[in-house]
Amino acid sequence: MSNRTENIPQHVAIIMDGNGRWAKARGLDRCFGHISGVESVRRAVKAASVRGVKYLTLYTFSTENWGRPDQEVQALMELLCKSVCNETPELVRQGVRVKVIGDLSRMSGIVREHLEQIQSRTAQGEGLTLVLAINYSSRDEITRAVKTLAARAAAGELDPQRIDAQRIAEALDTASIPDPDLLIRTSGECRLSNFLLWQAAYTEFYFTDVLWPDFDEQEFDRALESFAGRQRRYGLVTK
Repeated sequence: MSNRTENIPQHVAIIMDGNGRWAKARGLDRCFGHISGVESVRRAVKAASVRGVKYLTLYTFSTENWGRPDQEVQALMELLCKSVCNETPELVRQGVRVKVIGDLSRMSGIVREHLEQIQSRTAQGEGLTLVLAINYSSRDEITRAVKTLAARAAAGELDPQRIDAQRIAEALDTASIPDPDLLIRTSGECRLSNFLLWQAAYTEFYFTDVLWPDFDEQEFDRALESFAGRQRRYGLVTK
């Protein structure tokens, strides 16, 4: 990296895209792309930790992913459980705290159990907070938040006139997490795909053609380097 390493984003979010295309280009089943993508997750977690990032949010499984072939969805669920079991000891050693966001009601009991265990076992971590967005949809998250606020208003617990942006943010899954400073998407696609729509209002975007299984520490540094050169004005003007 350049000498602008002091301008490190507090929160980096990543849309990990391209596993299937990576596998197809090698004549492999899509599932092998997801397996290879796990190594990129390890690299990203390590890179974020070493470089001083405080929060790393990974778009792990979207609500739209249920529409993929049953065999692929089942493989993803098995890989998720296996990865959680295998990675927990190392995450504990690194002081990484894991938090899961999304609607877990559709996940199987065994998946929910594994996710509860990794959150419990890493709860004392004081380093990087790794946020896993699982069965996550930003529109669903916002809808659930609105329903929560509406129920409180109907019960007389909340004056509707006092509902503002801050109260909505506090009702989201990410209530305890700062908004992302930098959002990375791999594989050349340039859209948010229903990810952190509310939270990304002033986020800097970085799009790369690199497929997720090929995303390594150097690619992470390139994203940070790009971020370091940005001027974040939040609608204001530079003095």
